[in-house]
Amino acid sequence: MKLQQLRYIWEVSRQNLSVSAAAQHLFTSQSGMSKQILALEEELGVKIFMRNGKHLAGMTEAGQAIVAMAGEVLQKTENIARLAAEFCDESSGSLVIATTHTQSRYVLPPVISAFIGKYPDVSLQLHQGTPLQIAEMAAKGAADFAIATEAIDKFSDLLMMPCYRWNRSVLVPRGHPLAQLEKLTLADVAAYPLVTYVVGFTGRARLDLAFSNAGLSPRVVFTAVDADVIKTYVRLGLGVGIIANMAYDPLRDDDLVALNANALFDYSITRIGFRRGTLLRAYMIEFMRMFAGHQSAPSVEQVIQCHNQSEIDSLFSDTVLPELHSMPTVTR
Repeated sequence: MKLQQLRYIWEVSRQNLSVSAAAQHLFTSQSGMSKQILALEEELGVKIFMRNGKHLAGMTEAGQAIVAMAGEVLQKTENIARLAAEFCDESSGSLVIATTHTQSRYVLPPVISAFIGKYPDVSLQLHQGTPLQIAEMAAKGAADFAIATEAIDKFSDLLMMPCYRWNRSVLVPRGHPLAQLEKLTLADVAAYPLVTYVVGFTGRARLDLAFSNAGLSPRVVFTAVDADVIKTYVRLGLGVGIIANMAYDPLRDDDLVALNANALFDYSITRIGFRRGTLLRAYMIEFMRMFAGHQSAPSVEQVIQCHNQSEIDSLFSDTVLPELHSMPTVTR
């Protein structure tokens, strides 16, 4: 049994049983990979994959267990490499972050700027995607960290640390009737066409739940993943916008009025997470501290020592997370 064979079956499972996609990702030939998988199956005496002709049709029960264990072996191998790198040079390496547009555009810039200033020899990659894609990347080891608000609880392999809570603003042009009200209500907002986030992004579920609980059925006429796009269509008069507080810039968006909606919607919580069992290098731990700037070093260390999400949830059960209103300032 070879480590490369384990890497092959693990990658095939990640690529939805596509040997060609797995071979492309690992920069090897499809035929060579197929031969190595067959050789591993012959050595083990069990079939890992079910086949339909030349195509893989699924994984056997034994295959599922073997692939899961292969993932653990590969993770431990990666941890060994990371540990060795830490002893060689603790200030250089790579960091891959998977996150949403809102985080990458409005929250992460000052954090990343400060991080690069402190660790100029760390190669940093930022991948944007849906919350599900982000969580999956981290769960499968394709990203070191996942930063998101939604869908991150769907992967048991991730350990997620709560960082901050945030709410929404109702966005209207200056002079809009809603801006004249002394007290804004959900019914007031629902009376207008809405422009907001796509379902599954940036706390949209809490927004929908608030209207539903109030017995209201607002007319959502336009959705986007990008708050800047939402602002554009609010300016065009398409409807009233609902965006994350941190996406409003009082200087750049001075033609719009952001109405406080904290009393209308429940807070959402943004978390940073990593794959359970992963050895985090010193600069990775420092990145966690920078992103969750309100947390002291012991809190981050305690999270890293947790074995499951329940332990983390218990750790933060009595913690009141700070509220993020706008882009944070990070001191180098």
